[in-house]
Amino acid sequence: MHKLIPIVFFISLFGMIFGIVYIRSRENMVMLEKGLDPRVKDSTLRPFTNLKYGLLLLGAGMGLLAAYLIDTNMAHKTTDPSDNPAIYFALIAIGGGLGLIVSYVIERKHWLNYKKE
Repeated sequence: MHKLIPIVFFISLFGMIFGIVYIRSRENMVMLEKGLDPRVKDSTLRPFTNLKYGLLLLGAGMGLLAAYLIDTNMAHKTTDPSDNPAIYFALIAIGGGLGLIVSYVIERKHWLNYKKE
């Protein structure tokens, strides 16, 4: 059984690299069909990427902070504080999701104002 692990690992690694190269080449072909230069990664294609990631990390950090505060202040003193890992994952996901929703609202407001002009 242990002899299959390296084989499966290398097959999976090859499949992942092949998939990445294949998807990137398909993306370049679509860009060429639309008349765009695939060598230039223009920020006008994805203008709010940094905002999205920033708000995602901000929301995840706020969720982690809220989970820590809840765990240390509201947990029963008889239990070990490390016994509640679910609250950390849940609040990180909630905070990250709220960050992405705020990013969507900001982007949508920008594009609606852009279309009006």
